[in-house]
Amino acid sequence: MRLLHTSDWHLGRAFHRVGMLGAQAEFIGHLVTTVREHEVDAVVVSGDVYDRAVPPLAAVELFDDALHRLADLGVPTVMISGNHDSARRLGVGAGLIGRAGIHLRTEPSACGTPVVLSDSHGDVAFYGLPYLEPALVKDEFGVEKAGHEAVLAAAMDRVRADLAARPSGTRSVVLAHAFVTGGEASDSERDITVGGVAAVPAGVFDGVDYVALGHLHGCQTLSERVRYSGSPLAYSFSEAGHRKSMWLVDLDADGAVTAERVDCPVPRPLARIRGTLEELLADPALTRHEQAWVEATLTDPVRPADPMARLTERFPHTLSLVFAPEHAPDDPEVSYARRLAGRSDQQIAEDFVAHVRGAAPDEREQAVLRDAIDAVRADDARKEVAR
Repeated sequence: MRLLHTSDWHLGRAFHRVGMLGAQAEFIGHLVTTVREHEVDAVVVSGDVYDRAVPPLAAVELFDDALHRLADLGVPTVMISGNHDSARRLGVGAGLIGRAGIHLRTEPSACGTPVVLSDSHGDVAFYGLPYLEPALVKDEFGVEKAGHEAVLAAAMDRVRADLAARPSGTRSVVLAHAFVTGGEASDSERDITVGGVAAVPAGVFDGVDYVALGHLHGCQTLSERVRYSGSPLAYSFSEAGHRKSMWLVDLDADGAVTAERVDCPVPRPLARIRGTLEELLADPALTRHEQAWVEATLTDPVRPADPMARLTERFPHTLSLVFAPEHAPDDPEVSYARRLAGRSDQQIAEDFVAHVRGAAPDEREQAVLRDAIDAVRADDARKEVAR
């Protein structure tokens, strides 16, 4: 059976205030063409279909168009909700849409109930694990402490129990939206840390033939059977080095996996350039970036006059301007934003306590901070579900 694995469409998202709907529509067209030309048997979409719980109408219309085009091909599609989606909204009409071969899996309680498709070698069971917010699903899965590993392990126990009851030789595919250990993050994924832990070990998914992951935006191979497709478009300059693609996966009669990448259309390349303003304006090596979307980091010791206007004369698609004068790390003039870059909410809170009190928080206080941060995240998730 040939699968096309994609995820993280983020329909409705902009890139530094540049609307991406046209590029997203081009991707959908490319997806449909790939399904047809490569004779794909099933499409799997591993979450974050939309960029937010209440997407703009234009994004909903594009999603509707994608569903109609996939249904017209007669190729089954299995799709789960991600942490950016409203699972309840995405799942509206799932039963009716399923009759057209578009299978939406947004309910945690249905993790152990697969979509079963068949080819000449027998059945393939597709298990959809939507994004599982630990605080909201721990009771459903009977786990005492809310954490990503605990709820995913419980969900996979249901998957393995159902699979064990099926005829021998049934192959299996799991769709999941999670941060799996070994994956490389970018700046454009929303933090899902709970209890100080964001990632879960890949071993949680043992026992199935292929795991189609979503959440991280870089295409990655964690093992031959566990892969991220990544987002089809770049949504931050941290993705400048990404090759955006989908996985074309073949499952043979015994469940062995072979996979190749299918590149996605690139609306405009990304470039991150760094130096003084005069260096950036004069360097001939930067000619290749003149038509790219540009993030320029200026290292001038004193902020130059009209830097954006001058930069856009050479780089008309400059979208981000960062000032980073060359200072020593402990220089008080280093910006607050730069000092916080790459630090988690927990680390920032602990640093604040140390700064105002003169001593770092002890283990008990760290736990109090961690619980407070988790409580805020859980409350935000509950409010989003209720919207």
